[in-house]
Amino acid sequence: MMGEKLPRLSGKEVIKALSKAGFKPIRQSGSHVFLLKETPENKTTVVPLHKEIDKGTLLEIIRQAGLKRDEFIKLI
Repeated sequence: MMGEKLPRLSGKEVIKALSKAGFKPIRQSGSHVFLLKETPENKTTVVPLHKEIDKGTLLEIIRQAGLKRDEFIKLI
């Protein structure tokens, strides 16, 4: 299950990758961007606009987005 190692990404890079998966920014609160994907469950995730996102935070963003780690890596 380990697969590829997650790269160090900025908030902007994460948003770019998630937009390829159909997520759209809906609002921003301070340095956090809220993204929505129109699905039956309406998936939302929050991405901080940091220069470098913490590994744990990135894993949580991927989980909230309903993606598997390797699916996310392919979007980068």
